[in-house]
Amino acid sequence: MINKKVEKAINVQINAELYSSYLYLSMASDMEGKSLQGFAHWMKSQAQEELFHAMKMYDYVAERGGRVTLKAIEGPQIAWKTPLAMAEHVYKHEQLVTSLINAIMDLAIKEKDHATVNFLQWFVKEQVEEESSADDIVQKLKLIGGKGDGLFMIDKELATRIPLFTFPLSGAQA
Repeated sequence: MINKKVEKAINVQINAELYSSYLYLSMASDMEGKSLQGFAHWMKSQAQEELFHAMKMYDYVAERGGRVTLKAIEGPQIAWKTPLAMAEHVYKHEQLVTSLINAIMDLAIKEKDHATVNFLQWFVKEQVEEESSADDIVQKLKLIGGKGDGLFMIDKELATRIPLFTFPLSGAQA
């Protein structure tokens, strides 16, 4: 049985992961509107990954005999001035998510919930990758000044991202 304090914290995190997915879809829409299909593709892939994270936590809570309680998801920002501003937002957001995961880890340790500590190790490692990936985009955009041929090249590079998790987010047939 999952510790009730830890269950509550993971439920809050499930909501945060769903918000992250929603945020990245909003970013994808903004980038599509700016004809930056590579950035849009990267953001859609990121949205799928965040949804996977939420479901991984959902399944864990259920497996441990807990109850998942979903809350309303706040509407995300809908536009960014530049791809660099958007990428910086991604990086800051991933740093926030890292702090949230770390707080749950701290709570699980305090509550001696060893199963959750073990479960969260995957997310701790994942956040290192998330921050690094976002920072890489920020640094490349800064290097090229965020525009011109360099922006085109980065857009092409981001279009090659192979989603780790596939959910039909666009073009899905019923």
